[in-house]
Amino acid sequence: MSLTSRPLSVKEIEQRVCQVIGPTPTSSVRSYLRLNTPASFVRERRGLYAVQGRTYGRLKRKLPDPQAWREPARFGQATLYHADCFDWLEQQEDNSFHAVVTDPPYGLHEYTPEQQAKLRNGKGGVWRIPPSFDGHVRSPLPRFTTLTPEQLEELRTFFFVWARLLLPKLVPGAQVVLASNPLLSYIVSGALADAGFERRGEVIRLTMTMRGGDRPKAAHEEFADVSVMPRSMWEPWLVYRKPIEGRVQDNLRRWNTGGFRRPCADRPFGDVIPSAPTRKTERDLAPHPSLKPQAFLRQLVRAVLPLGKGIVLDPFAGAGSTLAAAEAMGYASVGVEKDEHFFDMACTAIPKLIRINADGSQAIR
Repeated sequence: MSLTSRPLSVKEIEQRVCQVIGPTPTSSVRSYLRLNTPASFVRERRGLYAVQGRTYGRLKRKLPDPQAWREPARFGQATLYHADCFDWLEQQEDNSFHAVVTDPPYGLHEYTPEQQAKLRNGKGGVWRIPPSFDGHVRSPLPRFTTLTPEQLEELRTFFFVWARLLLPKLVPGAQVVLASNPLLSYIVSGALADAGFERRGEVIRLTMTMRGGDRPKAAHEEFADVSVMPRSMWEPWLVYRKPIEGRVQDNLRRWNTGGFRRPCADRPFGDVIPSAPTRKTERDLAPHPSLKPQAFLRQLVRAVLPLGKGIVLDPFAGAGSTLAAAEAMGYASVGVEKDEHFFDMACTAIPKLIRINADGSQAIR
């Protein structure tokens, strides 16, 4: 219930409970709600319930007006929805999407309204705002080492429930490729496996992320030869798959999914992709704090539809970079973004990112 932007009816709560833990009697759901209201739940009005005054990190929230969601935006074969992806997924038909490529909120807490407001005002909060270096301003990075045990458990719950909602909406054999962080990927990975997806490895984005490697805080000179933790030079993209029907060739014939598209006839798709940091050209077009470069995303997006057929879904669309990559590859795509600021950013950025050259260096005129 905390993974929604609106109060839910008892029937909707029962449906979500059944999706997550299996068949549950309506009487049990009603009894649980009755016994835990008002301690844990708020009865918004007759038959509608919400979690008592909290979201992640115990932040107070205001339930948005359902009419506040904007109309979908379309860019060629790409469609972007302004919506809560948990609620949006529930409304989709089963077997609707053929692959997922997404860069979700790694730690959730950094994308709460409070922390986003601090980031946009330049105050940081959980985000580390690095100083400029040699005239270059580095992008802010969230400090995942500051997450509490409760926030880590919320992260696991978030991705488990998300994966359970996502699973029936994908066709058999659909690949799910999502960005993570070396400190948190084990939690996200376990949640997807528990939800029923098959682990298929990881794609390593080989890039300097500027995380780690620092000397002890306030003791730089005393311990000049010490790094508190390794400097991160790679980014894990978890690879999971919805179970196939029959053999891979059977699944390919029926659903066009089950494997990865090869870059060329004599070379398989590999799990290490060298990637430069996102260039200033792209960051100026889409100033999202975790924007990934088109040069990398286009390789990934191209690969997840093995026959080049189907719809790519990005349920955490951010600035729309996955949709731009799919459009550049000639694929149909759908994105969902809850944050109005990022939705507006994506509407402006997607057409411009589509025109970026394949190497990400400059826009095509």
